[in-house]
Order: sequence, then structure tokens, then C-alpha cells
Amino acid sequence: MNGVIEALHIYDEHNSPILSHTYTSRPLSPSYLLPFYLSHPAPRPNLIYLSQTNPPTLVFSLAHANLLFLITTSSEVEPLLVLEFLHRIVDSFEEFLGAPLLAHKIESNYDVVAQLLTEMCDAGTVNTTEPNALRDMVEVEGWVDKLLGGLNLSAGKNFAGGLGGGMGSSAASSSSLISQNTPALPWRRANVRHTSNELYADVVETLSVTLAPSGRPLAAFANGTIAFTTKVSGVPDIVVTLSGPSGKHNLKGIVDLPVFHPCVRLAKWREQPGVLSFVPPDGRFTLAGYEVDLLPFDEDGKPPMGNVKLPVSLEMKTGLGLTGSDFEVRVQLNKVFGSSGSVQGGGLGARTGLQGRGSGGGSGPGGGFGIPNAGTPASPSLHDLVITVPLPADVRNVPEIRPSKGDATYNPGERVLEWTISNKELAQGMSAFVLRCTVVGQQVTEEGEEGDPTGFGFGGGGGGYNYDEPYQDIAVTSTTKEKGVDKAWEAERDEKRQAQNKILMPSSALVSFAVKGWLPSGIKVESIIIDPRKSRGMVEHMKPYKGVKYLTVSKGGVEIRC
Repeated sequence: MNGVIEALHIYDEHNSPILSHTYTSRPLSPSYLLPFYLSHPAPRPNLIYLSQTNPPTLVFSLAHANLLFLITTSSEVEPLLVLEFLHRIVDSFEEFLGAPLLAHKIESNYDVVAQLLTEMCDAGTVNTTEPNALRDMVEVEGWVDKLLGGLNLSAGKNFAGGLGGGMGSSAASSSSLISQNTPALPWRRANVRHTSNELYADVVETLSVTLAPSGRPLAAFANGTIAFTTKVSGVPDIVVTLSGPSGKHNLKGIVDLPVFHPCVRLAKWREQPGVLSFVPPDGRFTLAGYEVDLLPFDEDGKPPMGNVKLPVSLEMKTGLGLTGSDFEVRVQLNKVFGSSGSVQGGGLGARTGLQGRGSGGGSGPGGGFGIPNAGTPASPSLHDLVITVPLPADVRNVPEIRPSKGDATYNPGERVLEWTISNKELAQGMSAFVLRCTVVGQQVTEEGEEGDPTGFGFGGGGGGYNYDEPYQDIAVTSTTKEKGVDKAWEAERDEKRQAQNKILMPSSALVSFAVKGWLPSGIKVESIIIDPRKSRGMVEHMKPYKGVKYLTVSKGGVEIRC
């Protein structure tokens, strides 16, 4: 495949084009392309083939911060290359324009955006995408340039050569300056200088678990990302050592599908799994990503019978009440962190002298007298607990919502019940929370029968009028017989209501939360070391400030089925 990228189109939240950048050929215009893209039903895939256009076109899409990015090409191209290029464009825009990425930022900084798109792709071929390298190539107007521009002076003019130097000498000097400052490593800027020397590692795992009605896990995965921040002068050579729950020897069997930044030496990782050796970019970047199966198969290929340790346990009961119109959600907070959390913090702080982030003892800032800081591996903290209960389409309303703590609301448009427990209530030490709700289906009569909007008994329900029934004088019927008939009729009515309300019960519930200081995979950062023999341009005997943070996030990732 030797295809090229033909054009990039960016649309705002109202699907209005705000930028169109053509690289080669004669691509489809943004106004002509958008209706074809929107004609596909949502959710739309990231790659759509438009066979009705001339020529047939491949459309790659990415939605980010209410913006829509579309890349078109009429030739065969590697799909992952184009999709990764879209993500690199978003990262570069946020690096230069700031996050969050908004439409007015792109429109007001078109000079910077045009330079970025030109440097990142040359005539349809992906070129430089590293933010550090783009910093040396893209000119960003600062406050000095704005001041000189207001005075009708050129900030880029070569004043040393006099006013008669002309644009040719200025362009030649700037191009030579860029060529001299171009770093040997494309991901790191040249001549990096920092007054503070800091190294930070943030390990974030996204939890995805599916539970059976009995609570037994059916599938459990943790997708991890290691974000690294370097603020060190010169060219440091860093070694980061990772380990698993039982040490470094089994890390290779735990981590699946690892991906790395181009700066990581793959030969070192293959030789010693868990050791990341690299020369980092300047600033914050994604060092590595991985996936961990929390329910791995054993050697015989049989699934494990053990349970996954979760900070939150969920239990649902449906069909409660006299007519089966109630359901109950019970949330249990589990203290499952214990030894694994303390190992993460203690191993890191004791062996490498890391401070602040990730230090679980009193030696770190704010942890005096041996009291661990909240949100550290020694004392994990649960935040942002939200339970979402999707309801069937037959549910008309939820008239009664009774949470023991927190706030619960029902959204009739999306048919979703959302129960939020605040961080303050989570910190009070309660271990269980209960939510009980009553659902209502179709419109019912006073006798509780459905399908009779007129109220005259002609709706075909169980209480309709029957012409074959004999006439009965109320005065002739005995009181005992009336009570027996009434009880039997009420029991039959309750059974019908229970059968009808059964289809109104939820079939699942989703849990969202964040835990600071704990990872479900048990992976930890053992050490962060700068190799002085391979590093260049660093201050002698420099001891950088190091720190590590652990964070687990579940955005509706834990699902229990009823």
C-alpha cells in the first residue's frame, strides 16, 4: 500500500467546517463530504468507504472535544497509520494551542495550525509528528512578537546586519539556525534547560469487568498506561523498572500486548521484561501501554475459579414488593487494597528515595508521624462513585427513588437511573449503601388492569365485561363468599401484576469510580534511575525529584447482570 493522505477537514460541534487542509490531488470538499459521512447510522466506524463518490473515497474519522476530524484518500493506505496520524494531530494541537481543544482556538491560531499540518505531513506522506521536534520547526508568536507587530516592526528581522539585509538573508539565517538546533533524537528538543529537575510517572489503569448475577466474574481486564514527565536538563538516559504482584520474574506472563514510545529500547525489554531503558522527550508523554487479563487461563486451558478483587461490590434484587414493581441496588465498599497497596508504596519509596508522589510513609511531604497520605498506595481512596441502571423501554416512570445516601435521578429520555454518592459521604466510613426504586409501566386503571384507556372495561384486559356471566344480586351474595371471592381476585390480580412488572425490571447495572493509590493488576514502579554514564549535558551530582502515582478508573466498566 503506497497511498497518501489527500486532505484533512475539521468540523465544529454544529458540523460546520472550520478548517480544510489539502495535501495532494483534488479531494472532496468538506461541504460535499459531510452528508455522505452523516448518512451512515451511528455509531459510525472510524473508517468508511464511499463507493458512490467519484473517485471512490476512504474516510477516516475521529471525534474529539466536540470536534470532528475527517481525513480522505482515494487510494489504498494503511488504516492504522492514518488513524494514528489523526491522534497525533489532536495531541499536537493540544500541545501548541492548549487543552481543551476548542473550535475558536483553531480559528484564532490558524498560522500555527497551518505550520503544524504542513510539517506533520508532506505532500500526503506522514513526516514529523513528535511534539518536541515540532517545537523547533513551528514558530509560535509570543508577547514580544505581538508587541513588535503592533509597532509595524518585524520580530524576525536580522537587526545585526542592518535594515538592508532583506528577506533572503533573514530566511537563510533562520533556516541554518533550525538545521543547527535540530536534535539528533526526533522526540527530544535540542538544548533543553530546566531550573528544576523532576521525574514523574503516572500509572493509570482502566478497569473492565463483567459479573454474573451470582457475582462471579465472567471477564476482567485492566488496560494500563504509563505517562511519564521529564523536566531534566541535557540528555538524560533513564531506566524504569517495573514489577508484578510477586516480583519481576513473572511480569512477562502478566503483561499482554505491550506498546512503547519510540524512545524505548525494545532489545532491553526483550532481554529483561519489566526494564524500560530510554532517552525521554522533554515534558509529558506516554511511555508505554499494556493490557492485563485479571482472569487468565491456567496451564490446562481452564478458566480460573478465583474472584477478582474490586473496591466495590454490587448486588441487585428485582421483583420486590407485593406486585413485584420494586428493585434494590446494594453497594458494598471492600477493603481489598491492604498488602498489595503497601507493597507498591513501600518498595518504591524505600529503594529509590522517591518523594511526594507514591511515598506511602511519613517521610514524604505531608505524611508526618507515620500517617500515610490519602490517595497513596498505603492509603488508597475511592472517588467519584456513580451507579448507572439502564431501564427497559416499557418503563414509563420511576415514581419512588429511595437512596440511603447520595442523590439518585431518573432520566426518562435516555431511560437511565443514575445514583451518585459524593466523596464526602464515601469518606464517612460507611461500608454499604442501598437504593430502592419503584417502576411503573403502561397507564393502568384503578383496578390495576392495563390496556383500557376508556375505563369502561372494553380494553381486552382481565377485568373486562363478560356477557356470559350470570346476573347476580348483590343482596343475595353472602358476606363470607364476597370476602373469599375478593381475596381470590386480589391474589390473581397480584400475580398478573407481578408477571407484567417482570418485564420492567433492569437487566444490568454499571459502576463508575476512581481509586487513587491502587491498581487491580498489582503492577508497580520499583525504581527510576538516571544512568550518569550514558547521560549528556547534565549537572554533575544532580539528584532529581522523583515521584509515582497510581490511579484506577472505571467509566461504567464494571457491569453486573441480573
